Amino acid sequence: MKKFINSVDTILAESLDGFAAAHADILMLGEDRKFIRRRELKPGKVALISGGGSGHEPLHGGFVGHGMLDAACPGQVFTSPTPDQMLAAVEAVGTGAGCLFIVKNYEGDVMNFDMAAEMADGVLQVVTNDDVAVENSSYTTGRRGVAGTLVVEKIVGAAAEQGMALRELKALGDRVNEATRSMGVALTSGTVPAAGKPTFEIGDGEMEFGVGIHGEPGRRRDALKSADAIAEEVCAAIAGDFGGRTEGPALLFVNGFGGTPSMELYLMYNSARKMFEKHGVTVIRSLVGSYVTSLDMAGCSITLTLLDDDMTALWDAPVHTAALRWGM
Repeated sequence: MKKFINSVDTILAESLDGFAAAHADILMLGEDRKFIRRRELKPGKVALISGGGSGHEPLHGGFVGHGMLDAACPGQVFTSPTPDQMLAAVEAVGTGAGCLFIVKNYEGDVMNFDMAAEMADGVLQVVTNDDVAVENSSYTTGRRGVAGTLVVEKIVGAAAEQGMALRELKALGDRVNEATRSMGVALTSGTVPAAGKPTFEIGDGEMEFGVGIHGEPGRRRDALKSADAIAEEVCAAIAGDFGGRTEGPALLFVNGFGGTPSMELYLMYNSARKMFEKHGVTVIRSLVGSYVTSLDMAGCSITLTLLDDDMTALWDAPVHTAALRWGM
C-alpha cells in the first residue's frame, strides 16, 4: 500500500483538519470533528444535513455551503456516522425551520439517521436509492444510494436556499430520487487504509459490472470491454429501469471513482451521451468528474436524471461549495 499517510488511526482527523483549513471561507468543523458545517447560516432556512462513511470524497463534506448542504457528518472510512453526530449537527445548524436528512440507502446509514431523527424535533428524511445494478447487496436492503445523491443534494439545496418549506423539500427530494438512476463499473479495487490491501481482487483483463461504492460485488465479473460497449450496456440498463420512459430533457452525470483520469471520464461521457440519445434522451445538463468516489478505485458510474423545468432551474441555481461552484 502506497499512500500519503502518517497513521491509519489519524488519517480521517488530519484530512478533515486540512479540508476545513483549505475552505475556511465557507465551512468549519464542529466540536470533536463530528460534522462539517456551513460557516454562515441563513436564518429561517430549512437545514439540509447528510453524511456517511468517509472515503467517498468530496461526498458529502465537499457539498457543504451555499445552495447545497448546511452540514455533513463524516463516519470512519466506509462506516456510517453515529446518531450523536447527526444530533450535534441538527443543534448546530438548525434555525427553527426544521431539518431534512438526505441519506444514502445503506443499512448502517439508514439505521443511525433514523435513530437521530427519532430523537430530534422537526426532522424529515429523503433516502436515495438510485443504483439499478442490484436489488440487495452486502450493505443494503433494497437499492443502494450512490452518485445520484449529489443530484438530490444540489436540487433540494437550491430549493431550500430559496425558502421552500420542509415538507415540500421532502417531496421534491423524493421526486428527484425517483427521476434518477445510476450504475457503476470498476476496473480496480480501492484500498482501505486500515486494511492495507485491495478490498477485492480483480484481474488485469477484468471489470466488475455494477460495482457498489464500497467495492461491493455488482451484477457480474466480466472481461474488460471497450468504452462504447460498457456505456451501451450501462445506458440500456438505466433506460430499461425507467421502463423506456426516457424521452425528453435530462442531466447526464459521469462520476469517477477516484482512480480514473479526466480524459477517460470525458470519453465515457461521450459514449454514454450517444447511447442515451438512441433511447430518446435529450441531454441538456452535464456533470463530469470525481464527486462520489471509492478511495482510489479505477472506474466510473453513469447517472441519468430526467428533468422538468423546475428541477432544471434548481440545478442551474447558484452554488458555492468546496466541490461545486457556479452562478455566483
